[in-house]
Amino acid sequence: MPAQILLQANPPADPSLLPDSVLQLSVQLDTKNYLPNEELKAMKAFRRAADYIAAAMIFLNHNVLLERDITHDDIKSRLLGHWGTCPGLVMVYAHLNRLICKTGLDALYVVGPGHGAPAILSCLWLEDSLSTFYPENTRDLKGLHKLIAGFSVPGGFPSHINAGTPGAIHEGGELGYALSVSFGAVMDNPDLVVACVVGDGEAETGPTATAWHAFKYIDPAESGAVLPIVHVNGFKISERTIYGTMDDKELTALFTGYGYQVRIIDDTENIDNNLAASMDWALAEIKKIQTAARSGTPIVKPRWPVLILRTPKGLGGPKSFHGELIEGSFHSHQVPLPGAKTSAEELAALQAWLKSYRPEELFTAEGVPVAEILGLVPQAAEKRLGQKRESFRAYAPLAVPEWTSFCVEQGTQESCMKAVGRLLKGVVKENPKGFRIFSPDELVSNKLDAVLDDSSRNFQWDIESRARGGRVIEILSEHTCQGMLQGYTLTGRTGLFPSYEAFLGIVQTMMVQYSKFTKMAAENPWREPCGSLNYLETSTWARQEHNGFSHQNPAFIGAVLNLKATLARVYLPPDANCFLSTMSHCLRAKNYVNLMVGSKQPTPVWLSPEDADKHCIAGASVWKFASVDDGVNPDVVLVGIGVEVTFEVIAAAALLRKHVPELRVRVVNVTDLMILSTSGTHPHALSDVAFDSLFTHDKPVHFNYHGYPIELKGLLFGRPNLQRVSIEGYREEGTTTSPFDMMLCNHTSRYDVATAAIRGGALSNPKVAVSAHEHESYIKHLAVKEKEYILANGKDHDDTFDTPTF
Repeated sequence: MPAQILLQANPPADPSLLPDSVLQLSVQLDTKNYLPNEELKAMKAFRRAADYIAAAMIFLNHNVLLERDITHDDIKSRLLGHWGTCPGLVMVYAHLNRLICKTGLDALYVVGPGHGAPAILSCLWLEDSLSTFYPENTRDLKGLHKLIAGFSVPGGFPSHINAGTPGAIHEGGELGYALSVSFGAVMDNPDLVVACVVGDGEAETGPTATAWHAFKYIDPAESGAVLPIVHVNGFKISERTIYGTMDDKELTALFTGYGYQVRIIDDTENIDNNLAASMDWALAEIKKIQTAARSGTPIVKPRWPVLILRTPKGLGGPKSFHGELIEGSFHSHQVPLPGAKTSAEELAALQAWLKSYRPEELFTAEGVPVAEILGLVPQAAEKRLGQKRESFRAYAPLAVPEWTSFCVEQGTQESCMKAVGRLLKGVVKENPKGFRIFSPDELVSNKLDAVLDDSSRNFQWDIESRARGGRVIEILSEHTCQGMLQGYTLTGRTGLFPSYEAFLGIVQTMMVQYSKFTKMAAENPWREPCGSLNYLETSTWARQEHNGFSHQNPAFIGAVLNLKATLARVYLPPDANCFLSTMSHCLRAKNYVNLMVGSKQPTPVWLSPEDADKHCIAGASVWKFASVDDGVNPDVVLVGIGVEVTFEVIAAAALLRKHVPELRVRVVNVTDLMILSTSGTHPHALSDVAFDSLFTHDKPVHFNYHGYPIELKGLLFGRPNLQRVSIEGYREEGTTTSPFDMMLCNHTSRYDVATAAIRGGALSNPKVAVSAHEHESYIKHLAVKEKEYILANGKDHDDTFDTPTF
């Protein structure tokens, strides 16, 4: 391949007029008669068997090997599944098996078109991985009937790849994430190759478009490799794909621009020879890049291989029916013959299709695959794609330093993130190969840069930072960070995703999809626990400083609250010491989605390490130092949930102590949001007795909450006597303004808390009631004067955030 070929700055509108040099950038191989005849014959037999099983899974509930002509009674009542992508997925699976048998390759198979589950399940059955985890799915006629008849029916395998699918680390139901998950999986796995099929429909998504750059964050000295295989079959559900309309020159130019070496595979008649030669070439290129890096002479900006696999959609299925094309069109996407249950004509077409695979040549009378097919199955079970340890049994716990050694003196002020950054620096030092931070270009801004003292950013396309083993991946794509984190976590390691609060919502649906995967994983006893997915949300709406309304959005909290209770954890530690305790816990926890929310700005350290430990274990406690008479017999309970809003609660308590000394206030802080859930709805939920001991059973309670008030209403729903509860939180009000003005705008300021306390206390305390209107009016007056000062001076009073005294 030429070392450099410059493309025209303004290419012609007609892609056929692109210079021939563009096409020359694609790798040319001599593939004719590449495979020995016996190997080629075995490859075709394996593919026929897997394609047959995949097709049968969509249609049949009886007569699974066609011992007789099929009848309408042999057809399932509901025909569910996706045929169109299956032949291509089977093809790649078979050729990966060939590579494993030939070279001993350690590989995982990540499938972007997750709806092609029949293809993967059929291959898993042929290699006898299903019976390893599902003993009833034996590799014989009984097990084959169980697989085929049980597909996509209640109690059987679903129509999508999921956590119940051996070998899977990605579900693929929501398109766009297969590639970034694959790159996360190979990080710190130097011997692993992940073959990732990206469908040409998935390739149209934004997350996939960015993920093509992910190889630029892979150090070949320390990590494995991803082999992307773009499956171009031309159609989605009912429309052409973009890639399907691009010719070879356009695709070559695109992927060459990304930085790949391109190999196009499109000779259907010679497809197995072509794909075998291409995969051998790709593996050799990977080894060349890795060997150079591991010998100390790394290739600068190495071009990793990418395969473009062109096959007709639904290859091998019905060619046409009723005058409409099926193979090679969108009609093959799901069920090619949807009327087979009732139409004699479609039933006959189905029988002809299934018989075209000649199952009698592929299986013995006992339903066992013939020896020719079994010869393409890796002999060592641990090498089989469905039994790779990395996919289900690889978790290695982190060595987390003792968090108390990073604590800050009580009574001082410190940034929660600065303190956490020092802890993370220790985590990086003690876990040089099992921990990474995936950050969308916000690490320094979020004041976590202590981790860069002894580590670096792992950006291989930057000559300055490449080959330095950095633990930080910074790419300004939340989707790519999320996908990498998922792949890294599900293959046994632990990661952290710090982000500006407002933009974590970009990956909300990815997080939800991941939680569905881990929910199902927890229900499969053969899948061992993995680390938690850890989010660190900072640069919050309350302290955005120079940013405006666009950077103010705490909605990701609600997304986590909506997850299944056994999976979800939301923490809002009130100070640096509590944050250290919380981070230490989350990095060691397994199987959860952990969300930690906190401030990067200096705020008071309210609790000593000992008290912070007790507070975090309890999830909430009465803060006696800010309460009247240690909180005994209160008139009103004031609750802070979140760093900045808790400060306002403490400031309100001090204000009330000065101006309304007859009001008996109890101050409570909640650090574990889930304790507020109705008793029995969450593992952390307070019992009714414990809830009343904190919040009393009848006194007014005012919550000052970091997130949207409706979230707290949902958590508290079902608790008795809720008419006594008032809640303030983020009201979707803001601009580029001062920190305290943000509190005023959203009714979470000390003045708002104080007036709520006066109104509540007046209900039961006559001494408060007699002057309540006067006190409330004065507090409101103070708020107005504060607003006027901010508008006049463009800043808060200098002492606004000094630690309150009592």
